[in-house]
Amino acid sequence: MENLGHLDRMIDMAMEEDLQKEGDITSESIFTGKEHTFKLISKDIGKLCGKDVFERVMTRTDISVSVRFLHNDGDNIEKGDLVAEVSGPVKSILKAERTALNFLSLMSAVATKTARFVSEAEGKTIILDTRKTIPGFRQLQKYAVRCGGGMNHRMGLHDMVLIKDNHIDAAGGISTAVSKVRERWGSRFKIEVEARNIQEVREALNCKVERILLDNMSNEQLSEAVKLTEQICETEASGNMTLERIRQVSLTGVDFISVGELTHSIKAFDFSLKENIK
Repeated sequence: MENLGHLDRMIDMAMEEDLQKEGDITSESIFTGKEHTFKLISKDIGKLCGKDVFERVMTRTDISVSVRFLHNDGDNIEKGDLVAEVSGPVKSILKAERTALNFLSLMSAVATKTARFVSEAEGKTIILDTRKTIPGFRQLQKYAVRCGGGMNHRMGLHDMVLIKDNHIDAAGGISTAVSKVRERWGSRFKIEVEARNIQEVREALNCKVERILLDNMSNEQLSEAVKLTEQICETEASGNMTLERIRQVSLTGVDFISVGELTHSIKAFDFSLKENIK
């Protein structure tokens, strides 16, 4: 992860949420300096993501804890696979266990879901994420999308112009909205415009924008829009992009498909951390 300062703040906040002033009152009562090795086992099938975050939670809690991963981010893992070994003071490992697993489970779930969508697209269309992320977790979730083979859309409101339907309606039309953006920013930012129908696709084309977002269109409408925009600008399909629909949408020829559920509707990837009994 690029921004370690942001990550450390997230870890500290998560640990504070768990420990408060008293700390881990169970482990602190039972253990002193006892050391053990624990095994991190996959209980699901999919993509691993978040190994560096997992390790950072452990070592930030206690620098003497050692983590050795047997797989890298983006690797396929199977149910029952030994993913990592964690060694050190028992009370330190148990103190950090849930927070470390929460990060790893979330990120692996996003990477796994993304990989499924990418597989359905069969290399014909790039799968994008959205801003529909858990507050504070955007950088981690978007990193996980990349581990799953997808690509990030804009990181936030600050790095790309996306003129959506509410902008268009409030501004009085696509042309007016695009004109105002260009008056303010010139060519500094890439401009994407949402189109709800073929008429709006034509209007966006006349504005010479870089990408048109084809919102909630049928496959027939998507194919028509692609023909109109071919070699002129990029196209992105969005809205109701379920796993079952991805293959047919990709066959329309759109450049990108954005999928909100990569980050907002995920089932946690299941791991267990158990003592290594010899």
